Amino acid sequence: MKKRIFLSNIKNIKTPSLKLFFLLLFIGTSMLQAQDVTTIEATDSDISDNLDLEAVASVFGEAKDLEDFEKKLNDPDLKISNLDLNGDGEVDYIRVMESAEGNVHTISLEAVIGKDQYQEVAVIEVVKDKDNETKVQIVGNVNMYGPDYYITPVYPVVPVFFTFFWMATYRPWHSPWHWHYHPPYWHPWHPYAPHIYRRNVHLHINVNNHYYRSNTRINNNYKRSSTRNDYFRKHPDKSFSKRNPGKTNRADLARDRKVPTTRDYKSTGRPVTKKPTDRSAKQPATRPATKPAKKPATKPSTRPSTQPSKKPATRPSTRPSTRPSTRPSTRPSTRPSARPAPRSAPQRSYRRATPSRGSFRRR
Repeated sequence: MKKRIFLSNIKNIKTPSLKLFFLLLFIGTSMLQAQDVTTIEATDSDISDNLDLEAVASVFGEAKDLEDFEKKLNDPDLKISNLDLNGDGEVDYIRVMESAEGNVHTISLEAVIGKDQYQEVAVIEVVKDKDNETKVQIVGNVNMYGPDYYITPVYPVVPVFFTFFWMATYRPWHSPWHWHYHPPYWHPWHPYAPHIYRRNVHLHINVNNHYYRSNTRINNNYKRSSTRNDYFRKHPDKSFSKRNPGKTNRADLARDRKVPTTRDYKSTGRPVTKKPTDRSAKQPATRPATKPAKKPATKPSTRPSTQPSKKPATRPSTRPSTRPSTRPSTRPSTRPSARPAPRSAPQRSYRRATPSRGSFRRR
C-alpha cells in the first residue's frame, strides 16, 4: 500500500529531474530490503564429522615420535582437525597425553576448549601381545562417536618409534601446551563446512594402510579414571545418543547418511562413481586381441588404365644369360701408320634469295 502511494506521488511531480531522483531512490530501497532477507538452510552434519579418525591413524603411523604426531595433528597446512567445541570460530588445539601401564600405552587426544578445560575426543592404544607383536587401535570418545566405535590400522611398515615404547628408559609424552600457550608453528584457522573438510582431509590419508572397523576392543582391561570430559559434562544434551537417537555409533550414522569413506575416494579427493556412463556402456569392455588390417598406402584410382594391374616380378631381357669373356671387335689389332687423306668436299655456289646485279663465287 505504501509503495502505491509513493509511486502515485512520483507521478504528480512535474520536474523531470526530481521525478528521476525519487524513482532511483525507490529502486535502491527496494533492493536493500530484498538483500536484508536471511535464508536458513538445513545442514546434515554432526560433531563427529569434524575429526576423521582414519586421518588420525594415518598421521600417527607417519610420525617420528609423539611430539611430531602432535605437530601433525595441529599443522595448519594439513588441517587434520576441524573441531570447534567451544564455538569461538577457531579450530581447537589438540594436545597429546600419554600414560603407560605394563604392555599397554594409552595416548589421549584432548581438545583445549578453555582455561583448565579439556575434552578427550579419542584414545590411541598401543598393545604388545604375547607373541611380541605390536597392535594399534583408535577408540572414539563415546559422546563424540558413540559406543564401540573402534578403528584398527594396519601399517605395511611398522613405525620405528613403536620400539621406544618397550624400552626401560622410555618416558611417556605429556604435552606442555595449554590454553593461550601454543607452539610457534600453530595459528588457529576458521573451521570449514563438514562436507568440505571430509573432501580435503582424505588427501592426507595414506591409502597404502588398511583401516578396519570392529566392535571388539584389543585392550579388554581398560581402566582409566583421569578422562577429561569437560565439554560433554557441561552440555549433556549434545552427546551422541541425544544428537542421533536410534543410531548405535558413528558407523551407523555414516552408513545411513551415505557419507563417503576413505575407500570411496581417489588420490584427487573426489568420490569414485561406480555406475558407468552412457558413453562407456556402449563401448566394449576390452579391446580386440587382433589389430585391424592397415589401409593401403596409395588410394585406388577410378580412371581406367591400359597397363596391367600388377607388374611382373622380373623384367624379361633379350640379352643372353651368360656374357662372353671377350667381345669381338672389327678393329685391327695393330694401328696403321698412316691414314688415307680425307676426300675434299665439292665446291658449292651460293646465291642470294633476292635478285642482285651479279653473283660471286666462294674461294
